[in-house]
Amino acid sequence: MAVTFSASSQVRRVASSTRPAYRPDHVDDPWETHRDGPDQDGAPANLRPLRGFPFAGRRGRPVSADGLVLEARGIVRTYRRGDFAVPVLQGLDLEVGRGEWVACTGRSGSGKSTLLNVLGLLDSADAGDYVLAGHDVSGLDDAGRARLRNRLLGFVFQLHNLLPRTSALENVATPLVYRGVRRAERLRRAEAALDAVGLADRADHDPGELSGGQMQRVAIARALIGDPEVLLVDEPTGNLDLTATREVLDILDRLHAEGRTILMITHEEDVAEHADRRLVLVGGRLHDHDSAEAHL
Repeated sequence: MAVTFSASSQVRRVASSTRPAYRPDHVDDPWETHRDGPDQDGAPANLRPLRGFPFAGRRGRPVSADGLVLEARGIVRTYRRGDFAVPVLQGLDLEVGRGEWVACTGRSGSGKSTLLNVLGLLDSADAGDYVLAGHDVSGLDDAGRARLRNRLLGFVFQLHNLLPRTSALENVATPLVYRGVRRAERLRRAEAALDAVGLADRADHDPGELSGGQMQRVAIARALIGDPEVLLVDEPTGNLDLTATREVLDILDRLHAEGRTILMITHEEDVAEHADRRLVLVGGRLHDHDSAEAHL
């Protein structure tokens, strides 16, 4: 029996699924963690309209019958510490509509990073169903998760994870290497992406020559270059000053206005207020921000 989800948060069981079967080939995982250079203060930059970005907008994308791009139901993730089990996600449910911006907040240690890792296919759940852009990913192996991660998701990490001693242009172009895109085309797209976030004049600078806000904008350009179905954003302003925070939020606001789907993890309430919908992770489950359960 396959499981499908409706937008009303009810579960329906049907005899067969219309979702496409997915059979991944071998693929290298492009997401390796790299520490970036020291933070520097930077002056605000004039940002170009993101309509200039070659992949802005979601027209022509296949849309599921219920309009959802991310559906998770009954997600369980437990870590083992010797003989002890540490439950983190406990039957978590989440639905994200195409073009929606959802912010998830929660106390330190509540499981926000675990949630992002599972939804970002960097980790697998112990139980539950997860459908991403029409693909049932619950039972995929590492190679299958890597393939979908590269094709369907864009990541913006708190610490940028930019390649050191590598230009901003090459950093942004990196995800396309794993898609077999020719170098000239990779660099053309990367130039357009940097221009869209106001950093065309920093294309040949490596991370050590950029401010914290500039590095985060490079990371956003890198996340967008593959035209992902969902943009996963982890504490995007956590290490930034007020000016850089405004610049990053302005970019996210405009991406959302152009139809991008964004799932953001943050501990900052004023940052979460930019989203369409605010959820709070409490007791291993997500609750609406205005519900009583969210403030226990």
